[in-house]
Amino acid sequence: MSTTPDTDPQAPAPPESDLEAAGAQLSTAPVEHAVPGSFGGMRKPGFAGYVAWLGREVTGWVRWMWRQLTSMRVALILLFLLSLGAVPGSLIPQQGTDELKVAEFKQTHDTLAQVYDKLGLFHVYSSVWFSAIYILLFVSLIGCIVPRTWQFVGQLRGRPPRAPRRLDRLPAYATWRTEASPEEVREWARGALRRRRFRTDTYGAEGTTVVTAEKGYLREAGNLIFHVALIVMLVAFASGSLLKYEGGKLIVEGDGFANTKTQYDDFKSGSLFTDDDLDRFSFTLDSFTGTYEKEGPQRGTPRVYRADVSYQEGADGGTGHKAIEPNHPLVVDGTKVFLNGHGYAPQFTVRDGKGKVVYKGAVPMLPQDGMGTATGVVKVADGYTNAKGKQEQLGFEARFLPTLDRTTMTSSFPGLDYPVLALNAWHGDLGIDGGVPQNVYQLDTAKMKQFKDADGKKFAKLLLPGETMKLPNGAGSVTFEKDVKEWASFQISHQPGGGLALGGAIAAILGLAGSLFIQRRRVWARATTGPDGVTVVELAGLGRSESAKVPEELAALVDTVHAKAPGVPEPAPVPDQKTPQDTPRSQDTPRSQETPQDPQSRAPQDPKHPQDSVPSPDTPADPAPSHSSHSDETGTDSPADAEGAQK
Repeated sequence: MSTTPDTDPQAPAPPESDLEAAGAQLSTAPVEHAVPGSFGGMRKPGFAGYVAWLGREVTGWVRWMWRQLTSMRVALILLFLLSLGAVPGSLIPQQGTDELKVAEFKQTHDTLAQVYDKLGLFHVYSSVWFSAIYILLFVSLIGCIVPRTWQFVGQLRGRPPRAPRRLDRLPAYATWRTEASPEEVREWARGALRRRRFRTDTYGAEGTTVVTAEKGYLREAGNLIFHVALIVMLVAFASGSLLKYEGGKLIVEGDGFANTKTQYDDFKSGSLFTDDDLDRFSFTLDSFTGTYEKEGPQRGTPRVYRADVSYQEGADGGTGHKAIEPNHPLVVDGTKVFLNGHGYAPQFTVRDGKGKVVYKGAVPMLPQDGMGTATGVVKVADGYTNAKGKQEQLGFEARFLPTLDRTTMTSSFPGLDYPVLALNAWHGDLGIDGGVPQNVYQLDTAKMKQFKDADGKKFAKLLLPGETMKLPNGAGSVTFEKDVKEWASFQISHQPGGGLALGGAIAAILGLAGSLFIQRRRVWARATTGPDGVTVVELAGLGRSESAKVPEELAALVDTVHAKAPGVPEPAPVPDQKTPQDTPRSQDTPRSQETPQDPQSRAPQDPKHPQDSVPSPDTPADPAPSHSSHSDETGTDSPADAEGAQK
C-alpha cells in the first residue's frame, strides 16, 4: 500500500465531474477508434501530393489492421480457431505419430485421403494454416498485452482520481454532520482506508478536505498475468513440438539399451531435432516382477508391475538403480523412461541334424489378450544345413500360453502357472537376404515349405519347458528351455517446455481467478465546514461493476469514521415568516413541518408508495449518517442525476 503526500490546501477545488470521470481508467482495455472513410485526407495536386496521400492512406490502413489484430475480440477468435483446428489432429491419423494407420487410411479411403492430403490434415500441427493461426494468435496477444501493461503501470504510478463535485450521484453514498474539524475527519478517514489496503491521496481548499482512495489493482494485474501466461504456454508448446523426441524399446531381462537413435524400435522427433539433442545415458533391465489377482472378478489384474533397472548417466557419469513402475518413470537429464508393457521371452535352442547348435536365445512373444496369450517367430538365418548337407534357413511360428486352458487352447491366467509352447516349423528361404527389411514378429513363408510328418500332415507340437521337438527326416531339433525370461517395453520421451507449460497453466488459472473475483473500486471522503460551523461529512464509493461489496465496504468505513466523528442533530427548521393575511387561518400549519430536513429523507422513494419514505412531522432529527443511492439535496431523484447514475 502506497500513499502520496498532501497537496497544497490552497489549491482550487476540482472542476465538476460526472460518473464517467469518476470511473475513468478502471480498466486497461484498449479504446477502439472509429474508422474514417479515408486515411489520406485531402490530396494535393501533382505527383508529390499523390505520393504523400498514398503514404498516409497505406499507413492508416496498416495501423487500422494492427489495431484489429491486437484487439481482444480478434484474439478470442484466433484462440477459438486454434482449438477448432486441433480437432482434426485428434480424429485423423497423423504422420510422424502413426504411419501405419495413415497408410491404412489412404488405402481404404482413396478419394478422401487425397482431399485430406491437400488440406494438410495428415500433419495438422505442422501445416501452413495451423501455423498461421498459431503465429497470428501469438502476435495478437503480444500486441494486446504491451499497451495494456504500460497503461496499468501508469495507473500504479499515478494518483487516485479526484472526487466528483456531486458525490450523492454515486451508487454508494453516506453523509452526516459532526462537530469534528475537517482535518480530523480527513485523518480518520485516511487511516481507516489505509488499514483496508486502499491507496490514498488527499487534497483540499479553504474549509474543505478530500480523501481519495483506490483499491483492487490486482484485478488488472490478474488479467495481464492471464494473457502473459497464455503466451508462455504457446512458447512452451511450440518448443516442445519442435524439439521433442520419443521412441519405444523392448528389452529382455539381462539386456540393455543405450540412448542412440539406432537402438530404438521406433522413433519420432520434432522438426528442429538433431541427433546431438539426445541425452547420453544407458540402462539394463535386471529383472521384471509381476503378480496378478488370482480370484474374483479382478482375476488377472496386475498387483505388482515393476521393472528393476541399472542405469548410467553419460559415458563417465554416475550409476544407480531404479524401480520403474506405472507413473514412476526413470528421469535422466530431462528424459523420462516409462514402463509401457510386459510379456514373456521363451528361450530356444535349435540344432541341425548333426547336433550342432545353430541358434540359441530368448525370443520375445507379443501378447494377444489380457491373459498373456502371445505369438512370436523364431528365425534361423545362418549356419544351418539340412540332412542332405544343403544350406537352408529355418522359421518357427510359436504360440506361447503362460497358463494353458485346454478347452480353448488359450491362456487363462497371465502368470507362469502352466506354460505351454505350440510350434510349427518351416524350411527354405526367409527372404531376408534381399536387403528388404522385415518385421521380426512375422514370418514370410512365400519361399518356404512347412515340415510334414510321416502321414503328410503339417508338423506341429505342444512343448512344456525343457522338452525338445525333433524335426522330421533328421532335419534337427528345437528345445524349449526351462528358464522362461520376461521382457518389458519402455517409452523413452524427452519433451522440453513441460515445466514452462505447467507454470504457465498455473499462472493462467491464478490470473483468471484474480480478474474474476477481485473488484476494482474507489472511495472518496469529503469534509466541508458548513455556514453554521458544523462539518458536513460525505463518503461515496464506486466500483467497476455493480456489486454489493462496494456498499458493504463503504458502510463499514462509515461506521469506523462515525465512531470517531459522531453526528450532531440537524438544526431546528425555521418557520415561514408569513403574515396572517398571507396564510389562511384554516391552513396555519408551519412549512417546516411539511418538508422536514431529516437526513433519512435522502433514502430513495418507493414509486408505488411515495408516502412511505416521507417522515412524519413528529420524527426527531437523527444524528446517525444517512445512506442513499442516486439522491439529490431534496431527497428525490432528478432526471439529470438519474442519467448520471445510469452512466
